Amino acid sequence: MDLLRSLPLGLYLEQPQTWLHKIDPRVKFAWLMSFLTSYVLANNNWRVLLVVVLIIATLIARIPRRVWQQQMGWLLMLSFFVLAIAALSPDGLGVDYQSRLPANEQILTQPANSNNIKEPAAEKKAYSYVLFHKGPVKVTRYSLSLAVRLSTLIFTVIYSTNLYLLTTAPEEITSGIESLMQPLRRFKLPVTEIALTLTLSLRFIPLVLEEVQNLFRSVMTRAINWKKLGLKGAFKVWMTVAERLLENLLLRADQMANAMMVRGFTSPNEHRVQWHDLRLKGRDWLAIATLILFWGIRLAIGTQV
Repeated sequence: MDLLRSLPLGLYLEQPQTWLHKIDPRVKFAWLMSFLTSYVLANNNWRVLLVVVLIIATLIARIPRRVWQQQMGWLLMLSFFVLAIAALSPDGLGVDYQSRLPANEQILTQPANSNNIKEPAAEKKAYSYVLFHKGPVKVTRYSLSLAVRLSTLIFTVIYSTNLYLLTTAPEEITSGIESLMQPLRRFKLPVTEIALTLTLSLRFIPLVLEEVQNLFRSVMTRAINWKKLGLKGAFKVWMTVAERLLENLLLRADQMANAMMVRGFTSPNEHRVQWHDLRLKGRDWLAIATLILFWGIRLAIGTQV
């Protein structure tokens, strides 16, 4: 089991360089926040549209199939199961379902005034709160709406973040966030220290996956008889593994801190390294214009009624 290959979440794709890689990290961060915030108070049509936009953006960016196929496949499968389970689950509304039309249909055709002037009868619209009901399986309008909201939320939050990390180097992310946080310096906030901490944390993700992978392999190679150990014995083994994982991660963090001290690092302000020259280019302005159009469409047709 190779976690670095089977679970490549949060890892940066260095090659090939797609057009998503070349967009300014601040613009991509604005797009990410738009995906995460436009979901609030949106209708289901907009939520489904967000999923479609993410899939289309991945395809037209020409990201290698080996990179996105497994991630998107598992995530779509998870979203589909959530959709099916939530749609088939009870909606939680303890009400009696009844027709919205009166039982006596003659009421709709009675004269509207004393002059016996008959008005056109109200159009009858076929309405049913229960969309599907066969045996124990029942799908209502509320349960289906809730299922769409949950499944699209899972896909949008996870995949939009993963796509951002996939096409943006950790140094670009921290440089962009530090640039956006510059106004906070007026309130004496340690912007540079926060950016450095974020850089180290992003660089630490592959190390965590590597340590988990090594410990998992060490447990598997020992051919432990889990049935003989029982529940209590298995719990002790995994607690030992978790303790060892924490010790290894703290050791890696200490090694990283010692490496910085050996190189004379004292504070981020005195040892600043400009990784990227953040300048908005033509493609960035096009992405900003598209983002404005994105929010215009969201406010026009995506607001929940």
